[in-house]
Amino acid sequence: MTDPTSPIKYYGETTGTASRIPVQTLNQDDFLKLLIAQMVSQDPLNPKSDMEMIPQMVQFSTLEQSKAMQADIASLRAEQEVLRANSLLGRTVEIQDGPQTKVTGKVSAVQMEEGMPQIVVNGKRYYLSQVLKIMVPSAY
Repeated sequence: MTDPTSPIKYYGETTGTASRIPVQTLNQDDFLKLLIAQMVSQDPLNPKSDMEMIPQMVQFSTLEQSKAMQADIASLRAEQEVLRANSLLGRTVEIQDGPQTKVTGKVSAVQMEEGMPQIVVNGKRYYLSQVLKIMVPSAY
């Protein structure tokens, strides 16, 4: 048991516990803090050359850009799925509703379920991956 008036805090106490939980990923700010700590604590008589640190910075920068690009591509893919679902509104489609069951009907609505668009055919929701065929609209 700890003394509540003591300025010393121990691991697991309610104050300061969140600050002691380790972070699972490093970001660019963390990398720069490590780089600065390395530069400050290096031997002044035998300093590291900037040629040793530049490749690390380039690799980290490339990794950050790659992660950002993956997030952008995922966002674009999600937007494309919504546009694809919206383009089916009013169209007649054939849906795979089970291993042996196919349903044909007009798409009456698009609904979002956990960030994924679903089309509504004959009052039932289906994923776009279940669409087998899109019929050509009949001429007026």
